[in-house]
Amino acid sequence: MKLTAILFIIGWSLQATAQTLIPFDSRQWTIEAEQSRVEDFQGKKALFLKKGMAYAKEAQLQDGIIEFDIAFPQERGFTGVTFRMQDTKNYEEFYLRPHQSGNPDANQYTPVYESISSWQLYHGQGYGVPVKYRFNQWFHVKLVISGSRGEVFIDDMSKAVLSIPVLKRTVKTGMLGIYANGNVGSYFANFTYTPQSNPVLTSTFKPEAPMPPHTIAEWQVSSPFAGDKLDKLYRLTSAQKDNLAWQKLTAETTGTANLAAISTFDNEHNTVFAKVVITADNEQIKKLHLGFSDKATVYFNDQILYSGHDKFLSRDYRFLGTIGYFDEVFLPLKKGRNELWIAVSETFGGWGLKAKMEDSEGIKIEK
Repeated sequence: MKLTAILFIIGWSLQATAQTLIPFDSRQWTIEAEQSRVEDFQGKKALFLKKGMAYAKEAQLQDGIIEFDIAFPQERGFTGVTFRMQDTKNYEEFYLRPHQSGNPDANQYTPVYESISSWQLYHGQGYGVPVKYRFNQWFHVKLVISGSRGEVFIDDMSKAVLSIPVLKRTVKTGMLGIYANGNVGSYFANFTYTPQSNPVLTSTFKPEAPMPPHTIAEWQVSSPFAGDKLDKLYRLTSAQKDNLAWQKLTAETTGTANLAAISTFDNEHNTVFAKVVITADNEQIKKLHLGFSDKATVYFNDQILYSGHDKFLSRDYRFLGTIGYFDEVFLPLKKGRNELWIAVSETFGGWGLKAKMEDSEGIKIEK
């Protein structure tokens, strides 16, 4: 009896950590793409994808290893892997930008909420790294996923090129997929996955930095509405404020509040209000540092103070629209209760907000 139990445990453990290859001519793949075909490419049976994705419903993984070979031309595009997919609109992703080969944004990790890929909110160290690609040739990619952290290996399997300190979505088992968007068409081959509990990560992860002082850490976020309703609206009235549903959203330690995490976007519902109450000991003026993606309109005690646009290419042909503390607003606080309402609109690339006061002397931000 004991021997049977031991053999069962060993067999289960081996099965749980076995590498599984999913052939691209297998019925496990659901393909939703403008162009797709299975063919031989440079000695490997491959799936060619362009402007679309393929996902395997039976390939379920929370933690473990994902590996594949990929080849693409030197064209503008976005091609990579999705994991922990809850559906085709909600997942984690890592992708390569062929047109940015060798640049700091040659690749990207980002969460996706309701089809919004939030690369404008997550950029720099921990989200992308310079890598020079070989074009029209096979190279190997491996991801190791462990809890809320991950590593990416490209070509050299002995050292991770990218260490992801915080995977943003809730840790949860989900499907796996691949995709190619933009102008680039990509070949994929030898797609495997290996479920593992707590796979070993080789990177040294620094402790997450604490939230900067005076950051607004919690927001009340409204239900989405059409942003054009605020055009030429210089003062809020009950017509705009009534009949809204509200949810609390806690900012990440960077101060960024990813609005897509709780708000569903479409062209008719592209804007939310994020509001907070500030109580002042006396009448005073305080500087507010502000970052947003893509458009923000600031109302203070119902009166408009500021409006700005930071969407992709809005400032010049190189402007990415990434979030940061690039704007400042001066708040005319009255003694007692003050309400800060910020309307944030999304186009694509990330729906977010971050704000911090210059100091907190003589004020209290209600949670």
